[in-house]
Amino acid sequence: MHGGRLMQRVADVAAGRTAPAKPRDAATVMVLRPEREGSGLSAPEGSAGSPERELAPQAGAGIEVLMLRRTAAMRFAPGAYVFPGGSVDEADADPGIAWHGPDPAEIGARLGASPELARALVCAAVRETFEESGVLLASEPGGPLPVPSGSSWEADRNALTAGSLTLAELLSRHGLAVRADLLVPWARWITPEAEPRRFDACFFAAALPAGQHAAGHQAEADQTAWLRPANAIEAAKTGSISLLPPTAAILHEFASSGGLGDILGQRRKIAAVLPVLAAEDGEVWLQLPDEVAYPL
Repeated sequence: MHGGRLMQRVADVAAGRTAPAKPRDAATVMVLRPEREGSGLSAPEGSAGSPERELAPQAGAGIEVLMLRRTAAMRFAPGAYVFPGGSVDEADADPGIAWHGPDPAEIGARLGASPELARALVCAAVRETFEESGVLLASEPGGPLPVPSGSSWEADRNALTAGSLTLAELLSRHGLAVRADLLVPWARWITPEAEPRRFDACFFAAALPAGQHAAGHQAEADQTAWLRPANAIEAAKTGSISLLPPTAAILHEFASSGGLGDILGQRRKIAAVLPVLAAEDGEVWLQLPDEVAYPL
């Protein structure tokens, strides 16, 4: 939205002349793996994008997080580096989706959501992660996670992205269940009330399943990156990449963590973060709650 129009909307919402838009429920997954030497940015299959080697992580102990650069054609946050995720679809609430892991009520209690919404959020998280990165957090009940590779899996992934295949149908076709036990609720961010396009997004952390490889879907991402959290923050500070506030704040938390085991072992009681847009001296500023450690 143009600066002048945004300033007017901020003033109108603050004065009660314009009602805030209702945020859409959304789910995002931070896919993590132990740090590897020589990894960095790479273009997804079929993309004309070229690797940005200067952002390659350094060798040593630590973690890397999967990030996708949104294409310039995207309506929301074009060009930003984000974690896989998106809005909850109606089909994500299908009770027929096979489930393995904690009761949805337990997850909902940590997210501040009803059991029904918590279940839909986890299903959306699994669906969006597979659509956008090819990483599938599902398996046969009690069995190992599959490696979804080959033309048949790619066709299913494209059909899921296009909406001609639902998550329930995909999992039933392969005899799989959503692995809710692999998703660690981490954060919840709600878009400021003055924004015309709003999301109530829940963030989950998960480890990259053994044998699986990430590849961005070229309709939404033109770069696929495995980045050390600290490196991603430094790149954003220098202007090499663009990060949204929730992304930067979560990367900062990961950079201060004790590693993969520490992150995945946490059982957080999550409070929603609601930033505020405020107009001052002819500019619009984003104000974050004091408890948020923001690195940019």
